[in-house]
Amino acid sequence: MASKRTRFLKRSQGDVSRRRGGALSRRGRGRRSFYGVTTLPTWTATRYLQPLREGGSLPAIVDTDGGGRWVVKFRGAGQGAKALVAELLVGMIARELGLPVPELALVEVPPPFGRGEPDPEIQELLQKSHGVNVGLRYLDGAFNFDVYAAGDLVTSDFASALVWLDALVTNPDRTHRNPNLMVWERKPWLIDHGSALYAHHDWKTVDEARTRTPFPLIARHVLLREAAAIEESDARLAARLDADVLAAILAQLPEALLLDEVAGAEFATAGEARERYHRYLAARLEAPRPFVAEAVRAREAVLREPVRPLSARR
Repeated sequence: MASKRTRFLKRSQGDVSRRRGGALSRRGRGRRSFYGVTTLPTWTATRYLQPLREGGSLPAIVDTDGGGRWVVKFRGAGQGAKALVAELLVGMIARELGLPVPELALVEVPPPFGRGEPDPEIQELLQKSHGVNVGLRYLDGAFNFDVYAAGDLVTSDFASALVWLDALVTNPDRTHRNPNLMVWERKPWLIDHGSALYAHHDWKTVDEARTRTPFPLIARHVLLREAAAIEESDARLAARLDADVLAAILAQLPEALLLDEVAGAEFATAGEARERYHRYLAARLEAPRPFVAEAVRAREAVLREPVRPLSARR
């Protein structure tokens, strides 16, 4: 007999599929709540505005048909569709925890899009990215985060929640050299989660021991010193990610990304893929959580060290 979690996961996927086949299939009608999780809007790219060459995957600012401007991460980039899955999944988890993430959307790239681009690298990227891609709302006027200049923009609660999240999802990309934070409207915003969840690049090797492993790279986290309430935040944050919430989040992940052929689909159906992510995250969230103890230990070690100039950090 199927477990309650499996039955719920299948039911939630069916509910979302029916909704998308009806009202939610219309452009921009995705901003609704499903089991407390906001569903993703879908827009069509109309104009390629500017590449963001700071990112290794060559994201770009793109205009859409009524949805405004988005920073689009393309499935045809070197990191592939799984980086886009991580972008969506971690972004939605962060929002569920109350952390500020730019609005997320699915952005369709039609075949004619970008044909007039003179840069052959960009043309090739767009040709490989026809179909579903991922957009983050363009934060006009945002600037790069600097921990030394952040001042009271970073509270202990914010830093602790962010360290906890990054340890949960094994995100190595929140370092002093590459914090992946932007400041907008006097608040730090989380961006660029494509490198997280690295276990999903080879599910065959992810057994129970590897699933439950701590995350030693948290020692390099840009806000580890400021995260004075990791243990106090742990129970509160974990409670917000129960089985139902995880299932509702995973139901938003599009089949086109979960079963991307170029990435080498490991699952016969999107439902199987969602269930695998569900089991992985639920197992990492089981108490006691080794990644929490590792983060606390790493912070204690960092506090014993003198503060080094940025130029000396690696």
